[in-house]
Amino acid sequence: MYYLKAIAFSFTITAFLSSGTLAAEDLVHVVEKGETVYAISRSYSVTPEELMRFNNITDASRLQVGIRLMIPASVSTSSPQAFAEYRVVKNDTLYGIARTHGINIQTLLDLNGFSKSHVIKIGDRIKVPVSENRTGAVLTETVQIAAPVMPVIGSARQLSSTTVDPSLRWPVKPQEISYMTGKLFGVIVQGERSESVKNMVQGTVLSAGPYRGFGRVVIVEASGGYLYVYGGCESLSVKEGDRVGPGEELGKLGIDMLMEKPNLFFMVYRGNSPIDPAKAPRA
Repeated sequence: MYYLKAIAFSFTITAFLSSGTLAAEDLVHVVEKGETVYAISRSYSVTPEELMRFNNITDASRLQVGIRLMIPASVSTSSPQAFAEYRVVKNDTLYGIARTHGINIQTLLDLNGFSKSHVIKIGDRIKVPVSENRTGAVLTETVQIAAPVMPVIGSARQLSSTTVDPSLRWPVKPQEISYMTGKLFGVIVQGERSESVKNMVQGTVLSAGPYRGFGRVVIVEASGGYLYVYGGCESLSVKEGDRVGPGEELGKLGIDMLMEKPNLFFMVYRGNSPIDPAKAPRA
């Protein structure tokens, strides 16, 4: 199943999709006069150390008015989480499935990327957490997953400018290209807001949805064991399981809330190892 592949890949790239569950929208705090790291961290129920590490702050006394701070999400790493697949049967409802598996309805919606108005039908396969109470559940696949340590989002903004062959084709028309030097390896391609983000190769959409700090993200699986990651979209034109060809639109480019520019985060992996996007195959 596509979601199982996406989960496995997410841990290789430092939990990029957080166990296949799409995370909340970005939370940014603009520093005002008189505010301190300690006060800001308390207002969001995080530690000063977490806030500083998340934003690459080395000196808390030099916090500048007007800068935008990314607020870290709370992530538990204490125990593994198991997920399974449930096949919808006659008379099932999302509320009933959630109750059977001991979770609230919103958790089930978030886990599957469903809206509140989503309607299920007989035969649908949806993700559920494994629990002791599984009356009526039809489990077809189960995978044991250790909860990941989320990457320091700010580290993805550590950049190194470099000269890139201008004749190369990129997902967006590049105004500027920089390599990321933090936890994630790849490039940030600055383009125009709302321009089309184009797919690079023939492949299948492995995952499509929002991820905290990177807008909306599409992962495309291509032949040869390649995985192409396109982050920074403000809207998407594809969904999980879609077949996409070279040049096909994946979504529209959005604004990077931290750098306040229309930035595409472009990464390529092969065999669970990152490769230089400038050297990746282009159809």
